[in-house]
Amino acid sequence: MPADDPTLRQLLTSGVARSVSATPAVIDGREAVRVELLESISRDGVPDVDYVDMPTFLELPLEFEDGTISVDVRAQLNGYWPEGARGFAGLAIRIQPGGAAFESVYLRPTNGRHTGAPSPRDRRAIQYFAYPEWRFELLRTTYPGVYETGADIDIDRWTTLRLEVDADRLDAYVDDVLTLAVDPTLLPPRRGRIGLFVDIGTVAWFSNLRVSHAAT
Repeated sequence: MPADDPTLRQLLTSGVARSVSATPAVIDGREAVRVELLESISRDGVPDVDYVDMPTFLELPLEFEDGTISVDVRAQLNGYWPEGARGFAGLAIRIQPGGAAFESVYLRPTNGRHTGAPSPRDRRAIQYFAYPEWRFELLRTTYPGVYETGADIDIDRWTTLRLEVDADRLDAYVDDVLTLAVDPTLLPPRRGRIGLFVDIGTVAWFSNLRVSHAAT
């Protein structure tokens, strides 16, 4: 599903923006979707209520349970939350109605190895979490180093994030390199929608979305 396929425009038109703005854009000559937290949330929102591993994504009208999802993502900092902004951007999967539950894998580009991020940030460049219970802080405390790890990424650079998902496992590839293996996942496998996820302090562009479903 190339980013300039009319189908993607239809997906954007019929998507549900949950606490984000989502608009068509062109960056580096390629068609993309620009996603950013609403300004009101970025300015006046409450951590752990309005943002920080919350349902903040463009929910696409694509149903998915198992298979492969790939997207090119490019993130920049937008000036909000300067002490903790990391360029958070990635994918949400298996989104349940109303955003009541979902899983996500997102990147923290300013923690990438190409930025020279200090320890321990250099080991926290890609993150899996499962909403509502298993968000990054609880995962980091309960399972240190299991659901996040380092990655060869940088801010303001296109990166391909690919998720290969089956009944109880998720493998995350960064630019075709297996980077994070989640086994088992923290929510029961079930059918749900796909989302383009961002968090505080980030404006992100998504392009070249591809989805393939596991054979049944």
